[in-house]
Amino acid sequence: MKTRIYTSIGIVLVLVLAFVLKMLVSSYFFDALIFAMAFVGAYEMSKILSEMGKYNNKYVIISFPVLFLAINLIGVNFDTVIGYWSLLIDLGVVVVAFLLVFLIGLMRRKSTAKEMKVRRLEGDKPAKFCAKKALHTIYGALYPTFLLMTMVFLNHFDEMGGIYTNIADFGGYFSFIALLFAFLIPSITDTFAYLTGGLIGGKKLSPKISPNKTWSGAIGGLVWCTAVCVCIYLILNAIPTFYHIFNETGFAFWQVLIIAFLASIVAQAGDLFESFIKRRASVKDSGRFLPGHGGMLDRCDSYIFVTPLLLVAFSILACVL
Repeated sequence: MKTRIYTSIGIVLVLVLAFVLKMLVSSYFFDALIFAMAFVGAYEMSKILSEMGKYNNKYVIISFPVLFLAINLIGVNFDTVIGYWSLLIDLGVVVVAFLLVFLIGLMRRKSTAKEMKVRRLEGDKPAKFCAKKALHTIYGALYPTFLLMTMVFLNHFDEMGGIYTNIADFGGYFSFIALLFAFLIPSITDTFAYLTGGLIGGKKLSPKISPNKTWSGAIGGLVWCTAVCVCIYLILNAIPTFYHIFNETGFAFWQVLIIAFLASIVAQAGDLFESFIKRRASVKDSGRFLPGHGGMLDRCDSYIFVTPLLLVAFSILACVL
């Protein structure tokens, strides 16, 4: 328990430092944090896929965070609508990676035959084996890397003047708000789901996937997350800088309710999805990167699906200026 508490404190301190450096020095410090989360998560996903029997190319999987970060940063620095095209380029890279892994596997016949022998798949055709390996590798590109790296756009909202022409005057605070909700919503949901579920108990939410989760916990996490987010909005709204942003963007009370409600549901779905993957792989934790907590995926599983949702939500807010 002490180890878990110490690690939690460390995580909070790292997040606070990243936010401070973002506002006082450069947004690229937060990009470094996003990259670290994606890189470690990609490595853990490769191992989980292997445990599931889905052989893959781990070197290609852990290269995706580097590629996506570079592509997305180039995208956000274009002062035109080309910024979000980088997401399509990311998907294009995924397709190219699939073809490369497939073709390299076919060309390296001896290495492929040796791997098939180790995996006791000598009866399969090499082309089928290479296609499956390439497909499994792509799984590790889309989850968690592609989804998680959309957080780069949340981090650079204020710099994308070609798309959002009226938020450049906010001094980086618009992206600060977006990132704040991106990290708070999953954390609040997870914390209160755990506390409510432990206090009330009741019917299991999905006993085959995650035996400890209950319907009471899921509802408690949803309700408390929405309530806390509204409170945070009201607190920020009392600060002149944030009041100006909310007033200019039309970011109203009811919109916070909708965003928090939907994002909380998505956060819990992300948690269940990662639990499903671990159950398929017969592993308790995704790794040991965070003592007392497990792996990086165990901590950021909820963020992976919440981030794209908030990207869409805050893009809509920015576009209605």
